[in-house]
Amino acid sequence: MTVSQLHVNGEPYRIEAPDETTLAEALRGRVGVTGTKIACGEGTCGACTVLVDGAPTLSCILLLAQVDGRRITTVEGLGAEDGLSPLQRAFIAEDAFQCGFCTPGQLLSAAALLEADPTPTREAVRRAMSGNICRCGAYPGIERAILRVAGERGAE
Repeated sequence: MTVSQLHVNGEPYRIEAPDETTLAEALRGRVGVTGTKIACGEGTCGACTVLVDGAPTLSCILLLAQVDGRRITTVEGLGAEDGLSPLQRAFIAEDAFQCGFCTPGQLLSAAALLEADPTPTREAVRRAMSGNICRCGAYPGIERAILRVAGERGAE
């Protein structure tokens, strides 16, 4: 058994789970935040992306024991207390999703990009988002949403 202490969306958790438990499984089954999706289960699609200490990370291939003491942000942690984050609002405004299954991972990858580079180029957006697969093909809307937020930040 593994016992891990972590902060998920700002809240402390002590999680005891079998050694082979992945972070994605712990988030969904032990913490109860189900926005993190497990699709491929092998780290190739990006649906399970969360932020670990601010860095986009594939939670379906990361063991819970590997994040002991770390800060985890899931899609549930993106919004402000008074509602959605600017990035979430932009995804809605730009129709950046269809089925929505990949959206949590897309949002977290985008949030990490915008944190590192508040005004990325179109090419930088494409590079940063290349690890997230959207089976519905919503890529143009996703790109527009990220550039929209970057433009709003640049105008401040």
